[in-house]
Amino acid sequence: MKTLYVISHTEAAHHLEGRVGGWYDSALTEKGVNDAITIANRLKAEANIDAVFSSDLARAKSTAEQIVKATGATLDTTAALREMSFGKADGQVQAWLDKRIRPEDGTNRMDHRIVEGAETKREFAGRIYTYLDTLSLPAVSVISTHAFAASYVIAWWIGMPLDSVGYVNFGIQSGKITKLVEDDFFKNRAVAFLNQ
Repeated sequence: MKTLYVISHTEAAHHLEGRVGGWYDSALTEKGVNDAITIANRLKAEANIDAVFSSDLARAKSTAEQIVKATGATLDTTAALREMSFGKADGQVQAWLDKRIRPEDGTNRMDHRIVEGAETKREFAGRIYTYLDTLSLPAVSVISTHAFAASYVIAWWIGMPLDSVGYVNFGIQSGKITKLVEDDFFKNRAVAFLNQ
């Protein structure tokens, strides 16, 4: 059986500051570091992790580094696993974005930009899909990413076509583990659990 754990990074400074995350590069808080260690220890007890693939943003990378430290797995970081870019809103206080956000009109979910410079869902999910398509995943691996980005990792895992992801959101929370599995015989893929 092939197993992929998807980790949404633990608590980061922008959470406490009420800032838009996106590509804003905030560090883990002390609680975030401690929670990342807890996740790493749980993964070490549950499986032999071969490889960790991580967003290159500090909060996800620091979460991944705790997993690598506990398990001895290899680490590969990439911008492809970053959270959605919110363009001019990245790093702004949430109220700044709330005043400027442009809702989608129901006809263009994949190519709508919520604010100037933000990624569309097609661009965001597309970069995640493109990256994941290049991987040859080992028996047990981890992806350390961000809450919204994790939904697109799951969508890719279950084979959801890119053009269908306009409505998908698995409600992933920060500092949680999602377990994805593929059986050896039929190669069927499943979501074993979300947000643990």
